[in-house]
Amino acid sequence: MFPSTAAAAPVVVLGPHGAATVRNDPFVSSLALTPKPLLVPAVAARARPTQPTVRGALARLLATHGISRAAYRGYSARFNAALAVERRLRGTRAAELESVTENLHQIAAAGSLTASRLPVLFETLDRNRQWWTTGPLLSSGQRVEFTDSALVWEYYPGQGIELQVLGSFGKADGLFTGGAADYPQLRQLLSEIIPLAARRGGGLTWEYYFNFDGGSPPWTSAMSQATGLEALTRGYEAFGNKNYLSIAGRALPIFSVRPPVGVNLRTSLGTRYLQYSFAPGASILNAFLQTLIGLYDYAHISGNPQAARLFAAGDAEARAEVPTFDTGAWSLYQPGVEDTLDYHTLVTGFLQQLCARTHALPYCTAATHFEAYLKTPPALRLLTTRARVRRPLAIRFTLSKYSHVGIVVEQGERTVFSTSAEFGYGVDSFSIPPLLATGPYAIRLAATDLAGNFGRIAGTLQVSR
Repeated sequence: MFPSTAAAAPVVVLGPHGAATVRNDPFVSSLALTPKPLLVPAVAARARPTQPTVRGALARLLATHGISRAAYRGYSARFNAALAVERRLRGTRAAELESVTENLHQIAAAGSLTASRLPVLFETLDRNRQWWTTGPLLSSGQRVEFTDSALVWEYYPGQGIELQVLGSFGKADGLFTGGAADYPQLRQLLSEIIPLAARRGGGLTWEYYFNFDGGSPPWTSAMSQATGLEALTRGYEAFGNKNYLSIAGRALPIFSVRPPVGVNLRTSLGTRYLQYSFAPGASILNAFLQTLIGLYDYAHISGNPQAARLFAAGDAEARAEVPTFDTGAWSLYQPGVEDTLDYHTLVTGFLQQLCARTHALPYCTAATHFEAYLKTPPALRLLTTRARVRRPLAIRFTLSKYSHVGIVVEQGERTVFSTSAEFGYGVDSFSIPPLLATGPYAIRLAATDLAGNFGRIAGTLQVSR
């Protein structure tokens, strides 16, 4: 699913009795698949919501026949076990496990601790209890796995390890591409993640359960949901089991529901599918394109007319939007924000896939442009050519793409100033000390872009009284 340039990520794998090893999982992308959430302040983490609590929510589900008495006893015992371990731990380990129990309380207090969410939330609780009692401390964004599971998890400081839905489904796609030898692991991964879907928006949805940038759990993403459609479609292709296509069909409703429950944002041309259900103003190109790929492939293999309509609505909007993400020298991650090299490569791959599927000119043209930009040097133009002596000065210039830029100011054979910094595309400037003598100065600018391409220019600055 992800282009080969999205290199394998180092994954910490926890085995029995706390034995942890680090390995590169070839089916887990090194890209930051889900942005880092905001850290939960320590004071907020210790503050218990009043009502309902986790125990209260479980009791209510039992009373309303949402769960059986056996399930109630099991979930209660698992929650009590996590609290008992939390009291014994110290430092980071205690804080991280506590943050997971606090997320549970937050979800319960919001009235969102429904029966369908219990399996994934208590799997998250159990895995955190296991990790923080026996596993090593982790760095931010570290992917983790367990030897008895094929799922991918990720560490978010201040909120423990969380199920990486997009990473797990992306791994499933990679296992399909790897061939028949990887099919047993693909079957295991799908069997584990399918039961972790919750009821949301009239269908099955794989959600996220941590706080992020103003969004409170549970929230969801069109990108991860569509990658789930893709993975389930691959499951059908690998095993011929139509049940995978049926489950994918039950995961379609969220694409028709408006935010904040769903990910459907209607436009004058069709639909934009949202990366974050709580952020309708965020337009992220790679997420939108990946969503369309998942919808297209599921519709093509299954013949599902609803999926075909959903793809057509998103396709109409994407064809209009894609050219606006082309700066003429690089790609944009979202309006006004350039892609990193990894995300530029990723979105180029997605455009190539959509070009191959639809032969639509906007996708094919953008894919060609973005591929060329990987070898195109950054372009510079000097804007400041006159200055006053002994006055503060900004040397302004234009830059075609995000680059590391260096400047050298010379008078004759003497260098009077030099420095370097990172700049995005557009008009930028270097602030330099006042020049103490009149006359011409040579200005040299050099830029190296994210792909290592190099460009430079020379100009003259005339300094007068």
